Amino acid sequence: MVNNTMCCTVSGRGGMLIRVGPEAHARMLQEPHTSPMEMRGRIMTGFVRVAPDGYQSDADLKKWVKRGLDFVAANATGRKAAPRKAVAAKTKVAAKAKAPPRGRARKGLRR
Repeated sequence: MVNNTMCCTVSGRGGMLIRVGPEAHARMLQEPHTSPMEMRGRIMTGFVRVAPDGYQSDADLKKWVKRGLDFVAANATGRKAAPRKAVAAKTKVAAKAKAPPRGRARKGLRR
């Protein structure tokens, strides 16, 4: 991840997924050991899957990771990261809101 944008990852199906962008997609598929990335039956045109044979050497691995980094760096200018939500803090606030304060709520109900 670079600035909250995925540039490359290891696939559970084997190989690596590299973000190359839709413009370079067809060109990258001509490289050896690459195939389209498919997710739920749809081809993701901005990514390619690289089989393990395509990054056996350190130089090949570096080449593919650099392609993913370069695409994200070139396309992430001016993009802000999405704010993270504080799940734990919201849970505590919600729990306090549900439980009325002890003595005061009972007194308020009697009036």
